[in-house]
Amino acid sequence: MQQPRAVTGTATAPDAQASGAVPLVRANGVTLQYKTPDHLVTATYRVSFDIFPAERYVILGPSGCGKSTILKAIAGFLKPVEGSFTLKGKPVTGPGPDRLMVFQEFDQLLPWKTVLGNVMFPMLENGVSRADAERRAREALAKVNLADFVDVYPHMLSGGMKQRCAIARAMAMKPDVLMMDEPYAALDALTRRKMQDELLQLWNDIRFTLVFVTHSIEEAVILGSRILVLSPHPGQVRAELNSPGFAYDARSGAAFQELVQKISQMLFGDRGGSH
Repeated sequence: MQQPRAVTGTATAPDAQASGAVPLVRANGVTLQYKTPDHLVTATYRVSFDIFPAERYVILGPSGCGKSTILKAIAGFLKPVEGSFTLKGKPVTGPGPDRLMVFQEFDQLLPWKTVLGNVMFPMLENGVSRADAERRAREALAKVNLADFVDVYPHMLSGGMKQRCAIARAMAMKPDVLMMDEPYAALDALTRRKMQDELLQLWNDIRFTLVFVTHSIEEAVILGSRILVLSPHPGQVRAELNSPGFAYDARSGAAFQELVQKISQMLFGDRGGSH
């Protein structure tokens, strides 16, 4: 496996605030609810946070704390019952190509289209010319190491390759925010680690704004430049922590383990645990 480069130049909230940067995404006292057949569920309660350009912002918490619901609201698919979301200072009122999401399901690609066709499809649907769509698609696929698979169909790809194709499809659209909802949860441990390393390398190359949901503490520390820790249901902000961006060889070091244990203590008390 290729050794990943150290993550450098991480944009943290203190740096962004010191330079006068305007938050790209702002959640202001957001309460989110959704209906089930039997109940009205309050997913989050008065959650506030800012996400600055080029951050790797990780939302971490136990199952049911509203992590995925927050992503749906940033994407514009769910309106808060209290509070608001803004993007570049303007209210989020609905979905748009400036906010794209990658899910954990492998079957998020169109099975009748090739890898290249899948990446081109949303651009063509949003008015990009065929020539520009193909150029951007090929560039994005090269960045995720799929340049040799442009004519392959999804059923011929491994789970990890399908995820890389989905990331390329999103990145080719050049969104303001790329959201990932536990995208590696269904992968085996080795593939998951490889995908984490590839995501960090991609961020190093492009410096996009990432909002990443996970319930794994170690994954949050590996991938995040800042980590929002949510309490159990309904999700409330328990802490917001800076993560320095750990290179692969630092993950067994004292600083990495100290941050993992600090978050574990917040979530589990004396019980411990990594997810």
